Amino acid sequence: MRKERARVKPRSLDSSRRASAPAPSLGMRLYLSASRVLLAVAIFACTVSCSSKPDPNTLVMIIESSPTNLDPRVGLDAQSERIDDLIFDDLLTRDSHLNVQPGLADRWEIPDPRTYVFHLHQGVKFHDGRPLTARDVKWTFDSLLQSKIRSTKSAVYRFVDRIDATDDYTVTFHLKEPFATLLWNLSDGAIGIVPYGSGDEISRQPIGSGPFRFVSAEQDKEVVIARNDDYWGTKAKIPRVRFIVVPDTTTRALELRKGSADIAINALTADMVLTLERDPNLAVLHAPGTVLAYMAFNLRDPILKDARVRQALAYAIDRRPMLEYLQRGFARPAKSILPPESWAYNGDVPAYDHNPQRARQLLEQAGYPAVNGVRFHLTMKASTDESTRLMAAVLQQQLREVEIALDIRTFEFATFFSDVTHGLFQLYSLRWIGGNEDPDIFEYVFHSARFPPNGANRGYFADPRVDALIDQARRELDQNTRKQLYAEIQLALAEQVPYIDLWYFDNVLVHSRRVTNLTLNPSGNYDFLKTAELAVGG
Repeated sequence: MRKERARVKPRSLDSSRRASAPAPSLGMRLYLSASRVLLAVAIFACTVSCSSKPDPNTLVMIIESSPTNLDPRVGLDAQSERIDDLIFDDLLTRDSHLNVQPGLADRWEIPDPRTYVFHLHQGVKFHDGRPLTARDVKWTFDSLLQSKIRSTKSAVYRFVDRIDATDDYTVTFHLKEPFATLLWNLSDGAIGIVPYGSGDEISRQPIGSGPFRFVSAEQDKEVVIARNDDYWGTKAKIPRVRFIVVPDTTTRALELRKGSADIAINALTADMVLTLERDPNLAVLHAPGTVLAYMAFNLRDPILKDARVRQALAYAIDRRPMLEYLQRGFARPAKSILPPESWAYNGDVPAYDHNPQRARQLLEQAGYPAVNGVRFHLTMKASTDESTRLMAAVLQQQLREVEIALDIRTFEFATFFSDVTHGLFQLYSLRWIGGNEDPDIFEYVFHSARFPPNGANRGYFADPRVDALIDQARRELDQNTRKQLYAEIQLALAEQVPYIDLWYFDNVLVHSRRVTNLTLNPSGNYDFLKTAELAVGG
């Protein structure tokens, strides 16, 4: 069974949502005005001088950066995981309500809390013609558990004791202890199944069993995939997809406008979306999403190790103008790393509403008086993505109001992400894409045993009580009890502020009208390419 998807309608901006937001600052108004003028001028120039005849058999999709690694056991960034999900199949899938559903495994049993038995769909083949069997599933996970492949994903499966291929189509996972989130960690976006014996060469020449097969990739330029005509499930309608890497946001809009690209999802500023929405050759789909924008702290930093400083920063930030004038209402404020759609979400936690006076009080208590108008300097690292850079500029202005000097350093994504994973930062901003849809995220991000490379606790947060709650929730099979434990975890995190949860993005897809049968799901992944069609003669 594949993912259930909810159709969405073209968006119209609800002007009533603007009423409560404060007016944008002069700097923000100037930036927004300049960006609109530049885009309008560029679009006009393109209108009078650009033309592009699309390939009727190829859908061109814009992505912001190249995938870092197309080995599904290794790749962690959004582009790697989303493209991997088209090339590789997982044991299980997830529906639009984030419930686990069958995938390569038609069914499964849990005879006891430490044993999971999966029965594979028969007749599945890899793209090179080899049959997919239990041996391949066992190898995929054994290569992580036995360190044949170096990957931070191995930490997710540390409670797996061993895996048996009982027969060609039966796989049994034996656990060291009850592990309530195992099924989630075997589903979409976790780890696709690779052929037996695959080593690190799979990152250069991916061979999966998914609806699309890998054709080619050129770093910082493109990734090309083609329809798998022998796919065991519902076959894709589009013969070929070409992902083109376009780091510059304005250039992405122009590629769509002139017809040299067909689709971009969550890759444009809100103002650009509103501008392109008026183009008769383009259409916009939008729906609530689970992607979380957050700001993280390095708790080993001499300044940021003090929770009062982190709380002060949370009070100093005003989300309202950013949601209204930067996101244009295409986002909703966040209070947890989990989205409200999650069964484990707890919204009853301290809210750090904009309060500069309280921020200054906390900074004074922490021993940071203002000297010549500055308490201290902080450096924020960010990618070159335009919306991220603009957000950082607004944060810089807001922190200046409480006498904190924020320096911004932007890098190409690969360099930026490398620094983040190696702890080379004071502050950074990123997005959780998919991984925050299950409460297992708390262990991966906030448990003291999950410092890199064993997890994504990149800020080195450590709290014995939070560790104990996470461990207890992981072993607990009763969902009501787990929900209460996760509520306590979210409360503790809200008080200590290792993250500032900013907002959940809507999923916003801009596409040429030659592309039809498009759908969106909350995760904002690329599943719509599995059902999309190109209009005849398009």
